[in-house]
Amino acid sequence: MTTEPFICKFYLTGVRNQPVELELTGDELLATLTAMANPHRLRIIAELRRGRVHVSELARRLEMSRPLLYMHLDKLEKAGLITGQLELSEDGKAMKYYELAPFELRLTADEIAAALDTDEPRAGTPDSSDDEMEEGDR
Repeated sequence: MTTEPFICKFYLTGVRNQPVELELTGDELLATLTAMANPHRLRIIAELRRGRVHVSELARRLEMSRPLLYMHLDKLEKAGLITGQLELSEDGKAMKYYELAPFELRLTADEIAAALDTDEPRAGTPDSSDDEMEEGDR
C-alpha cells in the first residue's frame, strides 16, 4: 500500500481561469462522491448553478423544508461543493446565502484505485489481517 498522495481529477474551476488539481485521499473522494450521491443534493447543485441564493428562496424553489434543506446543504458544504455566507440585513436579521463552489469532477478507474491505495485497511475488510486486532477484540 502506498502512502503518497495522488492527484485526483477534482478541479476547482474559475480560480484565475486555471483549474487547480486537488490531492484527495480515498476517504476524501468517498466523502465528495457521497455528498453528490443523493437526488436532493443534485437538485441543490443544479439550482445553485443559477447563482447565489438565500436559503428560504432555495427552499421555495426546491419545494423542500428548511430543516431538510439545511441537512443537505451541510453535507455539500463539508464536501467543499458549496459555500454559505451569513449576512445581516438592514433590519438586523441574520440571512444565510449559499452559492456553488466552482468545481469540476473527473474520475477514471485508475484514479479511484489510486485513492483506495492511499487508505489504510479497516477492520473487517478483506485486506485487513487478524494480527492487527488487539487482544480484547478476539
